[in-house]
Amino acid sequence: PTKALLHSATLVNHIKHAEAFGITIRDMSIEFDKVVEHSRAVSVRLSKGVEYLFRKNKINVIIGTGKVLAPGKVKVELADGGNQIVEAKNLLIATGARARAIPGIDFDGKKIISSREAMLLKKIPARFIIIGAGAIGVEFAYFYASMGSKVTLIEMLPHILPVEDAEIVQALDRSFKKMGIEILAETRVEKLEKTKSGVRVKTASGKGSAAIEGDLALVAVGVQGNIENIGLESAGVKTEKGFIPVDKKTYQTNIPGIYAIGDVIGPPWLAHVASAEGVVAVEALAGHKPVAVDYDHIPGCTYCQPQVASMGLTEEKAKNLGLDVKVGRFPFRANGKSLAMGESDGLVKLIFDAKYGELVGAHIIGSEATELLAELGIAKTLETTADEIMHTMHAHPTLSEAIKEAAEDAYGKAIHI
Repeated sequence: PTKALLHSATLVNHIKHAEAFGITIRDMSIEFDKVVEHSRAVSVRLSKGVEYLFRKNKINVIIGTGKVLAPGKVKVELADGGNQIVEAKNLLIATGARARAIPGIDFDGKKIISSREAMLLKKIPARFIIIGAGAIGVEFAYFYASMGSKVTLIEMLPHILPVEDAEIVQALDRSFKKMGIEILAETRVEKLEKTKSGVRVKTASGKGSAAIEGDLALVAVGVQGNIENIGLESAGVKTEKGFIPVDKKTYQTNIPGIYAIGDVIGPPWLAHVASAEGVVAVEALAGHKPVAVDYDHIPGCTYCQPQVASMGLTEEKAKNLGLDVKVGRFPFRANGKSLAMGESDGLVKLIFDAKYGELVGAHIIGSEATELLAELGIAKTLETTADEIMHTMHAHPTLSEAIKEAAEDAYGKAIHI
């Protein structure tokens, strides 16, 4: 549902800049309730699609709240009343995670909210404070700034999107500041309190302390696993720091016959990771020999505009590991398709092992970055070298040409910059 919201924000920004393409749109208005309604409709449609797949594959669905009584035995408090005991040889826990609160400050769902409430607001807040600048915080900063909010984005670490390559984040930082988003990096939240008119955040940084007033505060500082009240203790399942540790080859917990996948087993908290883990776990249960999830080969995507997408090592991490690297860059301002689209912010940055030419890191910021990353994912899986990327003909004009050109730049062969 958040991606549907973000698409609405992108449409708003396209309309704002339509005159550059010879199109004049007067009296644009945002019906925010319909923006949210569209997001919910997408979510419902996808859920119904899963329900259909369950029926098609003869999966028995029991609606209720489950609690493990013992390995192989679950008690379900049925949603329509009564209880049911379900027994099976194997149990797979996929209860997910929820937003983590700041210690001593609970969500109230009205003034201090999590991402769940941020998707369902009734109106656009005039002043919106976001604490935490990972993917969730950054996406909501882009969305609400596009909708007209004055957004302040607070991050304790040196830059927003802390897991991303620093050079890529610098480009996003510039773009966000152009949108009017105030970014406070290397800033700690000392206190968050509700006021009559909204909220007040007291911060501390190298520049001193400050107080920021807002209508709402979104806390996006991470997640914690949904491990409470599901019977893990009675079954003897161990937990660590709010998550369930598992064997990453089979996803079995410390108790034979009890498995867990997805956000409840810890980072990375991504839907496509949970899906891959589920496939491996179930294939292993079925007696197959599945290919293990490669946690060094996970695509990370942030769906603001410009989009951010990455895979593998950042330049800093590659050098810290002692790798001799060749780094290639190609800016979208030199790409014909991006200029035609009016989306010339950003770049492709590729990192190769200098000894063998193997692609070890891929980082993109720009329009459709999250779609462009798939080509590099296949390349990395196939252990493609820079030479092979350079000699793969890319159609013109396309955004993907920037990938070929970045590979060429790493070896001093680019001809368009």
